[in-house]
Amino acid sequence: MSVLPESVQHLLASTDVGDRIRAVNQARTLPLDGAFECLKIAALDRNPRVRYAAVSQIGTVGNYDRVQALEVLRDRLWRDGEPDVQAAASDSLGALQMVEALEDLQHLYHSTTEWIVKFSVVAALGAMGDPRGFELLTMALASENELIKIVAIGAMGELGDTRAIPLLLALVNHSDWQVRHRVAQALKPFQNPETLTALQRLSTDSIVPVCQEAQGILTAWGN
Repeated sequence: MSVLPESVQHLLASTDVGDRIRAVNQARTLPLDGAFECLKIAALDRNPRVRYAAVSQIGTVGNYDRVQALEVLRDRLWRDGEPDVQAAASDSLGALQMVEALEDLQHLYHSTTEWIVKFSVVAALGAMGDPRGFELLTMALASENELIKIVAIGAMGELGDTRAIPLLLALVNHSDWQVRHRVAQALKPFQNPETLTALQRLSTDSIVPVCQEAQGILTAWGN
């Protein structure tokens, strides 16, 4: 039996949370217009698992109606009481490169105490590629939370702002190999003598993934 918008909406009205989660999954098979309408409903569901699934999926279909998608994601960013849903909204804003919400993300980073939300905000700023996010990424780079620091390093690379170079070079000898690995990845867009020297150093790192990453970039650069 084919899945129709009406059958998905019927499931979304069920009192069984399993039915409603199934509805969000089935929405993936619908044409964009039907999927988007169903996801808007599910994004306001009383169960956080349903909201999370719907908000996450809006990141893949939101270009159908960017105005309404932005409205829904902003609403979940600020009004949802579940950190995972706020993080999903941030992720979707980044995936859709909705730079209109950049200030919302910045304000949320400063107002939340939830690390998962901060993590997702930083990742979204990298995905957006807007230089206005550089200041917050600099702050995240100094975070005591290693996961936030690591995602900030990657976001610096995605942003491609040359102001990031000295900040990244300062982490080349970091004690955490995962930080060094991410630094190697982040240096790829910045080909100059300083970054070449840094990658040559990382190409001899004692940790295999780090040296392999650096060697791969050097090869791509023709060195």
